[in-house]
Amino acid sequence: MHIILGATGHVGSALAQALLARNEPVTVVTRDAGKTGALRNKGAHVAQVDVFDTPALHRVLQGGQRIFVLNPPAEPSTDTVAEEKRSLHAIVAALEGCRPEKIVAESTYGAQPGEGIGDLGVLHEMEQALQAVPAPLGVIRAAYYMSNWDASLKTAREEGKVHTMYPPDFTLPMVAPHDLGEFAARLMLGPAESSGLYFVEGPARYSSADVAAAFAEALGRPVEAVQTPQAQWVAAFEALGFSQAAARSYAAMTRLTLEAKEAPERPERGAISLRDYITALVRKSSA
Repeated sequence: MHIILGATGHVGSALAQALLARNEPVTVVTRDAGKTGALRNKGAHVAQVDVFDTPALHRVLQGGQRIFVLNPPAEPSTDTVAEEKRSLHAIVAALEGCRPEKIVAESTYGAQPGEGIGDLGVLHEMEQALQAVPAPLGVIRAAYYMSNWDASLKTAREEGKVHTMYPPDFTLPMVAPHDLGEFAARLMLGPAESSGLYFVEGPARYSSADVAAAFAEALGRPVEAVQTPQAQWVAAFEALGFSQAAARSYAAMTRLTLEAKEAPERPERGAISLRDYITALVRKSSA
């Protein structure tokens, strides 16, 4: 049995669908079973468990031979670092005493030790904590999710603008969640003893200007990338509903990415281009 934490998010659901398409037994773990109807219809088992209910989560994880760990993102209105550390510690505690054949975990490009730097610090802590679990561990360091640009569709359509913290010509490794799910499925189905660190991104690297150009093509109207000055980052995040603590940690994470982005020479590459991702996003919104 494959156990998937975070199965209702972009990557977890893509992984679940990839495994189900291969007729693999899958249990998806979720706090809200109402979001799992499509996966249930495809044959997934559903375990409705709050990640903070350590005993209940432990019982579910004990039934899995291979486990996918994705630490759930905290609501931006909270202290996201504190909340994500709390959920991480609950997951690690639930894994105590489990003996899975293999664990695959979703991390991020740029993961590094540090406080108040958002996912970069929390997911580095996760990588280290999971090393202590007695099972082979495959860690996926995922590039910047293309789905992070989903919210820009509204401003691209209404204002002709894509707002970005980065200089418009600053290129980043980016990846479609579907490609991450497909790669995670290959790891989950690979030899039990395989382990290591895997960098996964799309077929090319892209800038905010490329994002704007993709929206312009898909929408059939001019769209430009507009940079938010660094001095305004915290205020910009707060205007989006982030707590002060979350705004500061996201600003710090953005600065670290800008100053020292992780760009491995030979990453695993997915097939979905930014242009294809944005085109599909626009078509879906118009359906």
